[in-house]
Amino acid sequence: MYRTLLIAALAGVIAGPALAAGTCSTAAKSKFQPKATLEAQLKGEGLTVRQIKTEKGCYEVYAIDKDGKKVNTAYNA
Repeated sequence: MYRTLLIAALAGVIAGPALAAGTCSTAAKSKFQPKATLEAQLKGEGLTVRQIKTEKGCYEVYAIDKDGKKVNTAYNA
């Protein structure tokens, strides 16, 4: 049983990054959704946006949620 649990945990660690990796835009930056549009959407969801960075076709968002917890998410640009 211990061996099965160990193998399952190891498989999860190996597969985790592959499953978590999303698809970022490969379009030109001029075609990206405006940051202001994303910021307005996030504010509507109750987040206080601190910073939005563009990285490899994705917007990386640093924000604070309604409970005061830090949020770090990425969105396809």
